[in-house]
Amino acid sequence: MHTWFECKVKYVKIDEVSGREKKVNEPYLVDAVSFTEAENRIHQELEQMIRGDFMVTNIRKANYADIFPFDNADRWFKCKVSYVALDEGAGKEKKVSNTMLVMGNDLKEAYDNLMQALDGMTVDFEVNGINESPLMDVFPYEADLVTRSQEPEA
Repeated sequence: MHTWFECKVKYVKIDEVSGREKKVNEPYLVDAVSFTEAENRIHQELEQMIRGDFMVTNIRKANYADIFPFDNADRWFKCKVSYVALDEGAGKEKKVSNTMLVMGNDLKEAYDNLMQALDGMTVDFEVNGINESPLMDVFPYEADLVTRSQEPEA
């Protein structure tokens, strides 16, 4: 089970169009077990990507049931998917909604990728909405990265 944290990071970035520096506050998603680990992981990941100083301005838990990356895509889309489940205690059916992230280059491709990822579901489901997410990148848990961060420095 993944615990996802959305981390807002403020830094100075070069605008690709004008070539000027501008201050940005961008969200990233990390898989971690605590807020402390999330802050540590986002620092490890972004130190390799961002030149200069940056500051983590906010960390909050994000409730994503699943995340579906695709190699040929460059944007993240937030999808709301619902299905009917049986509440065994009450013996009644209830509607369950989940939020998922899927990659795509546009809305149609995100929908197609979501349908491909959910192809094996054994229950009928309904896609209630797909919106482009502001997330810049997603960093899932990698055992190798965590092991390296726990090694003492020489």
